Amino acid sequence: MGKSENIAAKAEEILVPITESLGVSIFDVEYVLEGGERYLRAYIDKEGGVTIDDCENVSRAFEKKLDEEDFISEQYILEVSSPGLGRALTKDRHLEKSVGKEIEIHFYKSMVICEDESSSVKSKAIAGLLESFDEKTVTIKDEETGRVTVWNRDDIAQIKLALDF
Repeated sequence: MGKSENIAAKAEEILVPITESLGVSIFDVEYVLEGGERYLRAYIDKEGGVTIDDCENVSRAFEKKLDEEDFISEQYILEVSSPGLGRALTKDRHLEKSVGKEIEIHFYKSMVICEDESSSVKSKAIAGLLESFDEKTVTIKDEETGRVTVWNRDDIAQIKLALDF
C-alpha cells in the first residue's frame, strides 16, 4: 500500500465512528493529488440520499478529529460529499450493495461484446444487471436479451451505477 492509500485508510478508520453517530455510512475515502493540490475526499451515503446538512455535520466532526490526530504532514483540502448517482463502484463492498442493479462497465480497450456465426460487435462499454462478481470476474445480464456475460476484472477500467432517468 502506498502513502496515499495509507492516509486514506487511516482517515477512514477515524471517520467510522463519526459517520455511525450521524446516521450515514462511508462509501469511500480517497487521498489524491489533482492540479498540484492534495485532496482528502470522504464520500458518504445513506438510505434516501445524503443532504447538505449531512455533509456539513460530517465535515465539521471529521475536520476536528483530523486536527486532533494530525497524521497528514502535507497541506490538503477536505471534501465531504455524496458519491453521486452514477457513482463509481471501486471496492467489493460497493459491488455487494449493487448486485441486481444496472451497472455500466467501461473497458481499457474495445472488447467483443456480442458475437454470432457471421459477425462480432466490439465496444469499450457495456451495461447490464450485476449478477455476481468475484476477485477475478464480473457477471452481468442484459435485461433485453437475458444474455449473461462474464468479464475479466483485469480488462475493466471502471464500473459504475447506470443512470436511469
